[in-house]
Amino acid sequence: MSDKMDVLRRDYVHDDLSAVTAAAGVTGTVVVQAQQTIAETEWLLSLAEGSKLIRGVVGWVPLIDAKVEASLEEIARLPKLKAVRHVLHDEADDRYMLREDFNRGIACLKRFDLRYDLLIFERHLPQTIEFVDQHPHQIFILDHIAKPRIHEQVMEPWRSNLRELARRENVYCKISGMVTEADWHSWSEAQLWPYMETVLSTFGAERLMFGSDWPVLNLASDYGAWIEVVKRAVDRLSPHERQQIMAKTAIEAYGL
Repeated sequence: MSDKMDVLRRDYVHDDLSAVTAAAGVTGTVVVQAQQTIAETEWLLSLAEGSKLIRGVVGWVPLIDAKVEASLEEIARLPKLKAVRHVLHDEADDRYMLREDFNRGIACLKRFDLRYDLLIFERHLPQTIEFVDQHPHQIFILDHIAKPRIHEQVMEPWRSNLRELARRENVYCKISGMVTEADWHSWSEAQLWPYMETVLSTFGAERLMFGSDWPVLNLASDYGAWIEVVKRAVDRLSPHERQQIMAKTAIEAYGL
């Protein structure tokens, strides 16, 4: 983390999560891995086991390991493990997701009823489409709307590639991670709106879900402020669609 990220240089624990969600009226959440270790995944699952607030965990397993199935066999016994994620956008190889060993690992997930969270930058969308097409029966959840270049107000080729990815009905999308892709100190809802409008029209309420990206969100906003931004963005939708985005899609996609 750079010096600009001092707000993140502390432990964020269950009490912190309880405080921000209670203030926002949120009663259930999915926590997502940050470290690429089994130890962190086991820790998140131990927190979830005794928590009514944490309904599911997106963990990490060594997907490229030849023994990944044994790792999944062990950790998937814990009922609140709902998905796994690898920090693809930090890999030096932009085509890491197309590795044969990585795809062997992905092919194991359905047996354990696990989803896969896609953490990518917009430049990874073309190869993500190729990757997803190798697993038509696997549920994928796209994090942070694929991190478009909001700071520069660039729409293409993100918009076209996102629309192509969304043609795959096994792909869901989280409305999250947007303010940290804008200017942390001067972003506005007007700047976010073209991106918000794109995902709303592209995925529709049935495959869109609210995501907080907390505590990384604290670099540019806070939990309560962000949830209000999303609520205002979906306010023009029907009550059913709003409920879908703010709760039901996540429940359905993650099998909560």
